[in-house]
Amino acid sequence: MNALDNRPFLKMNGIGNSIIVLDLRDTDIAVRPDDARAIGRAPGLLYDQLMVIHDACGNGADGRMKIFNIDGSLSGACGNGTRCVAWVMLRGSSETRLMLESDAGLLECRRVGAWRFSVDMGAPRLNWQDIPLAGKPGDTLEVILPDPLAAAAELPSFTAVSMGNPHAVFFVDDPDAYDLAATGTAVEHHRLFPERVNTSLVRVDDRGHLTAKVWERGAGATLACGSAACAIVVAAVRRGLTGRKAVVALPGGDLDIEWRESDGHVIMTGDVQLEFEGRFDPDIFAVAPA
Repeated sequence: MNALDNRPFLKMNGIGNSIIVLDLRDTDIAVRPDDARAIGRAPGLLYDQLMVIHDACGNGADGRMKIFNIDGSLSGACGNGTRCVAWVMLRGSSETRLMLESDAGLLECRRVGAWRFSVDMGAPRLNWQDIPLAGKPGDTLEVILPDPLAAAAELPSFTAVSMGNPHAVFFVDDPDAYDLAATGTAVEHHRLFPERVNTSLVRVDDRGHLTAKVWERGAGATLACGSAACAIVVAAVRRGLTGRKAVVALPGGDLDIEWRESDGHVIMTGDVQLEFEGRFDPDIFAVAPA
């Protein structure tokens, strides 16, 4: 018997980023990587991120998040998933603000509409040690990928950013001109990234609009990635391509991003949707390795 048998869950999405929210507050249940993989294999439960809510450890937070990719690996940040968690935790409440603990730090969430939330994703990390990159490539503003595999050979220099998870942002003329799966896989597993990396192919449309496709480490091609959208705007500002406020158009929809000058924090705003609620069938975990 698995502790997750018959546990309730919510299937949601943040502008197409497929999310499962599992509320384990007031329990001592811990999700294992095998559990995360088993859930993703179940019919109708394919996801990009599994957001697990636990009781807060402290810091005046309202809850603590553990974020799994579908391959069972952990992610330090997921902006779209964080907005879904905020909706779940504020559902039926008159409150409009909450604080969430994550591996990326303490995140403030605000409800700005019935299905629209803003998340303070914190300050980006721009030093090579913090992203992290292997070796000492120098300034992370324009990094040449050393010895790229064939699928990534035509890529320009990238800007490296950590938003609690590592991102490589490539500014290109046309994101559709690249095979995202081949390119993303080649970059994700390149030796320059000891913790793998999220890869964004970005076109600058004007000073306030960017169009992107994203390959997420541990998840693959996704309709949307909130932390990537944040990293994209940070990279664009650092390169002088946009102002500090910009809209990032992803295949699943748009995210409003602001890299706030006052404190250096990145604010992400976007919509969420509830697709359905259910309970985990015990058969899901019966086939999961012990």
